[in-house]
Amino acid sequence: MQDPRFTNVLLGWYAEFGRDLPWRRTRDPYAIWLSEIILQQTRIVQGLAYWERFMKRFPTVELLAEASEDEVLRLWQGLGYYSRGRNLLTAARQIVARGSFPDTLAEIRALKGVGDYTAAAIGSIAFGIPAAVVDGNVYRVLSRFYGIATPVGTTAAKKEFTALAQALLPQDRPGDFNQAMMDFGAMQCTPASPLCLTCPLAARCEALRSGRTALLPVKKPAVPLKTRRLHYVLLRCGGQVAMHRRGPGDIWQGLWEPYLEEGDFRGFPGMKLVKKDVRHQLTHRTLIADFYLLDCNERPSLTDDYIWIPEAELDNYAKPRLVEILLQYI
Repeated sequence: MQDPRFTNVLLGWYAEFGRDLPWRRTRDPYAIWLSEIILQQTRIVQGLAYWERFMKRFPTVELLAEASEDEVLRLWQGLGYYSRGRNLLTAARQIVARGSFPDTLAEIRALKGVGDYTAAAIGSIAFGIPAAVVDGNVYRVLSRFYGIATPVGTTAAKKEFTALAQALLPQDRPGDFNQAMMDFGAMQCTPASPLCLTCPLAARCEALRSGRTALLPVKKPAVPLKTRRLHYVLLRCGGQVAMHRRGPGDIWQGLWEPYLEEGDFRGFPGMKLVKKDVRHQLTHRTLIADFYLLDCNERPSLTDDYIWIPEAELDNYAKPRLVEILLQYI
């Protein structure tokens, strides 16, 4: 369904109100790709500082490809979803091995950590590829404007909204249109309290006409949250602390943490409670952590995955945000 009026109004709004972001001032695919990876599951206000930090430290994809995983994860620390940081490094090495940044949708999609949305965003903005993005903002704007009640997060919704967004996409300005949709959903047609009184699309908005603005988009039932109980003990001996790197198949893969027990907790004789019941929210998990300190004269017996490092060098090891919070109490 083509709708030139919708497309033109949206582009006009974007020209006047679109956000001025540094990666929008360039067609460098590396800078654009980096921004899109960082902004997966991250708000712009937080992601901007990380993008600037990465661009300063790794101004080219070649320099990023030469970095170690530890170095990348240290820069990534605090952003969460650390698989994105590892995928970033893998994809950088893919690009360097290829000899240049891929410039077709299929090749961009083949980069590690790049899905349909990210490939469409990079392709349309950096190379003018006519591919529409579909994310939460797009679902919200289109479902409200056209009165679509298909529950988002379903296969049917992805198919329906992708086809609609693709039909609305102007072939000569795909990047501008995609960024306009993102900004319009983030700034005008917001999840709560949308600015309907100043909306340039209000006259034709089906949700506003039918009083369903708060009901659209329809969401499928949320995944129930699980709670995990963590018991951390910072073992300190002779100015060194015991740390281990988390393995695959769980949260925080590749990051470092102190001695950990989950569930039933035995701990060590003589340890002191530093902080109790620290809550930390992940997407589908609530973590509740207790933190203990044990200063010992002899190193306790630990499994082989623990190493002892000088306490002064803790900042050199990439750690989950929860561990950073706990260490601040020492």
